[in-house]
Amino acid sequence: MTTLLDKVAGLSSFRAMLVGDFMLDEIVHGDAGRLSPDAPVPVLKAEHEERSAGGAAHVARCLASLGGEVVCCGVVGNDQAASHLRDCLKESGVDTEGLLEDASRPTTVKRSLVGLAQHRHPQKMFRLDIESSSPLDSDIEQSLKSLIESKMDGIDVVCLEDYNKGVCTPVICQATIAAARAAGVEVIVDPALLEDYSKYHSATSITPNRTEAELATGGESSSPVDMASALSSQLECDAVVLTLDKDGALLLAKGESPAVIPTEAQAVYDVTGAGDVVIAAIAAARANRLDWVDATRFANVAAGLEVACFGTRAIPLAEIQREILRRQKPLTDKIRSDEELAVELAVHRQAGHRIVLTNGCFDVIHAGHVGYLRDAKNQGDVLVVGVNVDEQVALMKGQGRPVYGLDDRMAILSELACVDYVIPFEEPTSHRLIESVMPDLFVKGGDYAPEEINEHALVKQLGIECRVLVHRPGLGSSDVVDHLRRS
Repeated sequence: MTTLLDKVAGLSSFRAMLVGDFMLDEIVHGDAGRLSPDAPVPVLKAEHEERSAGGAAHVARCLASLGGEVVCCGVVGNDQAASHLRDCLKESGVDTEGLLEDASRPTTVKRSLVGLAQHRHPQKMFRLDIESSSPLDSDIEQSLKSLIESKMDGIDVVCLEDYNKGVCTPVICQATIAAARAAGVEVIVDPALLEDYSKYHSATSITPNRTEAELATGGESSSPVDMASALSSQLECDAVVLTLDKDGALLLAKGESPAVIPTEAQAVYDVTGAGDVVIAAIAAARANRLDWVDATRFANVAAGLEVACFGTRAIPLAEIQREILRRQKPLTDKIRSDEELAVELAVHRQAGHRIVLTNGCFDVIHAGHVGYLRDAKNQGDVLVVGVNVDEQVALMKGQGRPVYGLDDRMAILSELACVDYVIPFEEPTSHRLIESVMPDLFVKGGDYAPEEINEHALVKQLGIECRVLVHRPGLGSSDVVDHLRRS
């Protein structure tokens, strides 16, 4: 049976066009320990600023983190904020050539003032919005329309991110949808809070939240199914994904029964940016030919990770894969298949962790094993232990071995605090295991030189460091078995 993890593990890179309202988020941090002498208001003594991509620009970062090559199409001002916004996007590898400049309107900026009172926890004091919500003038609108149409070649999916800041006019929305449909490309819309959704007509899919759907359908007392059905009929789209906060999402795909995709409760629940993550994840999934149910499940997991932290961040694909794995299999269990381990290690590599691999029979585990594995873990951040299957142990150790079967040996290793992951392997040597894990360091225990290890040529070829740890004197497994047999 093919699981969601299997499908997500096969996601590949894609090209996404993103049309919408690009914004710059700014946070001014400082101390707010006193009141103004001329008014009963707190004074913020500014100390430093943070800048990040917001609005459609945050969607661009989310798409890039999921493996997307992003082509941005939008409008910014001829100002310093536009320069900062482009820098933020370029840091994520996003193409900003399609951001047209309009000197008559400012770049949209959301500036938050965050102060420390009595040097304690930071609190948002105020937010200043610099923006124009007026529709684009006709010249800029035509330039953006032409740009979108010219860049459609080679695009796998189109995202339309509307914050009602004047860029996503009916002309732009319909031109984008028409050009995409002519090219056989799906259009995923994250709508603005509007009463009239007619400008999104014929889009492939729309992803409103509950509040947006209520306003667009006039259905404050309607059920999610009724609202989704109304939007589907009104827009003639293939799928409506109605996000329901902590209740997950409702999917209504053409020709299918409504499906509720549940989510998990989070200790932190900040919905900022969750809609951006949803449209990016659905776009990535659909670009990779996942069906609507799996695309929505994938997006739900991604959104769950987003709301579990304060503020916004782009959720890396590896992190979503690991969360899907966690939901399928408790992470307290350290035993992994090759595919599961690859997902886990991708997350560790993204975090800059040093991965150490060792292998052996580990039959009749004793103090020498424990000391060796502790030393191996101290060489890095994550220790992976490969374990020979029973047939290979018998060939190496002789009749009557192993004393403990593979499942028992792996279970015992899993109880050691220094061991992070345990994986069985069937081959006589660990060559395939090394190629699969691709550790930063491969270690063995003994009193010989690294060049004498069977796998030394391979690790050298792969650029993997190889190290022999100091041999610990004492009884080995074979000695223990012989001693017990004589007793």
